[in-house]
Amino acid sequence: MVKLHIKKDNDSHFLYETTVQIPVEDLMTDVCAIYNGRLKVQRLCAEVEELAEHGITLPPNMQGLTDEQLVDLKLRDEWEDKCVPSGGAIDRRDDIGRRNGKAPNEKMAEVLKKTVKEAKDMISKKKVDANVCVTQPVVLEALNIIRGAVMIVYPMNLPPHDPVRMELENNEELAGSQASLDVFEESNTSLWFSGKEMLRGKKLCDFVGKNEKTKIVAKLQKRGQGAPAREPVVSEDEQKKMMAYYYRKQEEMKKLETEEDDSYLNSQWADNQALKKSFQGLGNIKWGPR
Repeated sequence: MVKLHIKKDNDSHFLYETTVQIPVEDLMTDVCAIYNGRLKVQRLCAEVEELAEHGITLPPNMQGLTDEQLVDLKLRDEWEDKCVPSGGAIDRRDDIGRRNGKAPNEKMAEVLKKTVKEAKDMISKKKVDANVCVTQPVVLEALNIIRGAVMIVYPMNLPPHDPVRMELENNEELAGSQASLDVFEESNTSLWFSGKEMLRGKKLCDFVGKNEKTKIVAKLQKRGQGAPAREPVVSEDEQKKMMAYYYRKQEEMKKLETEEDDSYLNSQWADNQALKKSFQGLGNIKWGPR
């Protein structure tokens, strides 16, 4: 099975394993689904962390308003009494006024936070270093454990406008947000290898050869943006080691330049007349006390 190290620009995202006989269309479908699924898990994890800290999201017409403004406008969150977390709520005000401040108790909040960490680990970029591939079932499992944790803490379900519920029901609204720019639509996405676009209608072996024991770097790119940047000749880790080495050498030179002890000048290796003296037979002359 050939392994593809999927990148966007120079950022690593995940490893994908397949056969060289896979059509490029099927490859693009699977890779885009995993890439977008990972983004979805990351968005969900961020929102669930906020849910654990500050409770459910306020209705859109109440978000960002002060308590005085809510009283003046006679606005009240009808979901506050319907969506009480299991074990009761504790007051933890949301300073930006996006959530209602009725957070789950410590035990329930820990359930959410622990699940978030587990889901993040399942789709982490660190799996690339561990040589572990990510698949659609893995992404689906990450979504399912988050769904399960949310249902434990909020068995009555969340308000329909809460981003966590919207994500879990695939009703998220990304239009106009930065998240929408990160999502790849399969029809508007290309995959590049070695400076060449993998064209639909062909198979992966047409670009990487027929050796199944191959590992390549493939880059996702939106169509119309040209070819992605090639891989750097020196890796990031190697670059850091080189910088550390030259910095250490530079510090050593500074230390030598500021060193007051110049006794080393009396050493034989520091005598720029040593070669001339050796030809004249004066190299081994030792001067006695005067």
